[in-house]
Amino acid sequence: MEEPKIYHDSDVQTDIIKDKKIAVIGYGSQGRAQAQCMKDSGLNIVVGLRKDGQSWQKAKDDNMEVKEISEAAKEADIIHILLPDEIQKDIYDTHIKEHMTAGKTLSFSHGFNIVFNQIAPPENADINIIMVAPKSPGTEERKRYLEGFGVPGLVAIEKDATGQAKNIALEMAKSMGFTKAAVFECTFKQETYSDLFGEQAVLCGGAAELVKAGFETLVKRGYPPQMAYFECFHELKLIVDLMYEGGLDHMWNVVSNTAEYGGRTIGPKIITEDTKKVMEQTLDKIESGAFAKEWLEEFRSGSKNLNDMREKEKSHELETTGKKIRSMFEKK
Repeated sequence: MEEPKIYHDSDVQTDIIKDKKIAVIGYGSQGRAQAQCMKDSGLNIVVGLRKDGQSWQKAKDDNMEVKEISEAAKEADIIHILLPDEIQKDIYDTHIKEHMTAGKTLSFSHGFNIVFNQIAPPENADINIIMVAPKSPGTEERKRYLEGFGVPGLVAIEKDATGQAKNIALEMAKSMGFTKAAVFECTFKQETYSDLFGEQAVLCGGAAELVKAGFETLVKRGYPPQMAYFECFHELKLIVDLMYEGGLDHMWNVVSNTAEYGGRTIGPKIITEDTKKVMEQTLDKIESGAFAKEWLEEFRSGSKNLNDMREKEKSHELETTGKKIRSMFEKK
């Protein structure tokens, strides 16, 4: 498999976007962080929001230029959509589509709506379609920028109508500090499929179910839930931090020999060949578009299943125990 191209500050030689207007659509975690970073780097930023939305005043208080979405999209050269996946299509069709005129750039930080054909810019329009995606939550992204560095990121080009799409993406990435760390070039499909898979199988779904199962096993055998919480949930961050700092080898070197031997022998019995088969099936479902179809149908029908799962987990003993324990750590 071909290694992805990697870009740093010195690889960004153009200066195309300094005179362009960039509309950041949305002002959640990513919208706020990215808009502030680009503005602080001297770019001309307008934030597009619903006038009665909860983020309107927040953006105003942050001294951002704020306009309604349609107006921001109309005047912008680059429209950077940072809204939840499930509402992007409706916002695009209602407020943005009519303003996608020749020479403009449509930008995202996640490829969901392009890959799964929810947003379909006119085929014959001379419009760039790009992705500039930080590999970090917005809060950490902003923190690293203010420290003078940046988080890693991805860039992808779906359509280069002007011959400058990659340069635009790299300049945006540089303005937010991503090229100080490293920016990897990929495709929209690679980012979308791998991102969804990582969330479902490992980072969110897999990790959550693993800690719940460990907690339940200890409590079932009569161990105090407080102890089970510390052993299976609280200390997970300590282990992940070690992995983040130096990989699996660093983690194994720091924990005790007892922990290493037990972990190396039991880990493969927890994550079995059957588990890996489910992971393969999960990726198949993502790549086929079946997951996207299921999720969008769930959202558009009122998210009943999602809300039921949220409510059920809130009452799980792991959650109620953790809430009490975390309150003890709060600064008074």
